[in-house]
Amino acid sequence: MKLPAFKIERYFARYEFKTEFLLCPSDCESFSLSELLQMADTESLSLWKNLRLGYTESLGHPLLREEIAALYTGLSKEDVLLAVPEEGIFLAFNGILEPGDHVIAISPAYQSLYSIPEGMGCEVSYWSVKEKNGEWTLDLDELEGMIRPATKMIVVNFPHNPTGYLPEKKDFLKIVDIASRHDLYLFSDEMYRFLEFDEMSRLPSACTVYEKAVTLGGLSKAFGLPGLRMGWLAAQDREILNITAQLKDYTTICGSSPSEILSLMSLRAKEKILQRNRALIASNLEEIETLFHKHDDLLHWVPPKGGSIAFPALKGNIPIEAFCQEAIDQYGVLIIPGTLFGSKENRFRVGFGRATFSEALKQFEVFLNNRKG
Repeated sequence: MKLPAFKIERYFARYEFKTEFLLCPSDCESFSLSELLQMADTESLSLWKNLRLGYTESLGHPLLREEIAALYTGLSKEDVLLAVPEEGIFLAFNGILEPGDHVIAISPAYQSLYSIPEGMGCEVSYWSVKEKNGEWTLDLDELEGMIRPATKMIVVNFPHNPTGYLPEKKDFLKIVDIASRHDLYLFSDEMYRFLEFDEMSRLPSACTVYEKAVTLGGLSKAFGLPGLRMGWLAAQDREILNITAQLKDYTTICGSSPSEILSLMSLRAKEKILQRNRALIASNLEEIETLFHKHDDLLHWVPPKGGSIAFPALKGNIPIEAFCQEAIDQYGVLIIPGTLFGSKENRFRVGFGRATFSEALKQFEVFLNNRKG
């Protein structure tokens, strides 16, 4: 397998820990170890205090898998495999796809959702999230028309990174129906699930409504715990999980024992964690929408419906990569050009899940005002 440079991760490697004002992270504000321990229940705290730093079960700690399974109606711990989130994408694609398969992937997107299939020798068609009448949308007829005899998988991501798009439930179920009628696998990246602005708009997880769906979940985004490197695959098809578990023997083999217990704590305190994160997002979202409307001569805002990210456009003839580079070099503000998600439009991603967001936004406005002269 030949994989290209992972553009956004190389970008973060270069700038994330050297730039003062971060206006693009997609995760929520992280928790300290002491904060997480204060939320721990009696059983997980005892497991933590008596933890030994040995190998762990390849599938993942049974108690943790039980807590994860409880997030999905009708699933049990046998339907869950623990993996680092990025590893989960790699394992699922390598477990299901073969060279020559055709894959339909949502676009723009996190690069591994399309670069891994391409690196495996699959042909990838891009199903674009497009702006229409000031909102993000997907064309379901377009999806149906992209299917070929060689098509094996549809790849989706809701809430969508980088746009924050969230389809209505009826449209999501139409996607599931299309996959089912054509006997296709459905890979559903749900890393931003539980960050819907309206909880009534939350979609059912793909793995609960379709037997050939594989769901990717994790604690990096909605839970604000990326340092735990904890994710999982959930599916009704246990043969797929068996295949991916065998492939995991060639990657991480098993998880980190401290991360597993801390992850167990976080899931048992999920309501408190998610409530804090959603409140922070709501407050930050109000601030950024105000600023973007104030500067609508230069910027175009398309409201997200979930997640901690948005994908606004830059008006005029300024190339987005030059705009982002100027923000970094001259003002210490990190934003991400849309080209790193495969977008050909003049857009950039912003993130509003961090506690330092207001400070970064103020510096971004200094940049905007100085640009206008």
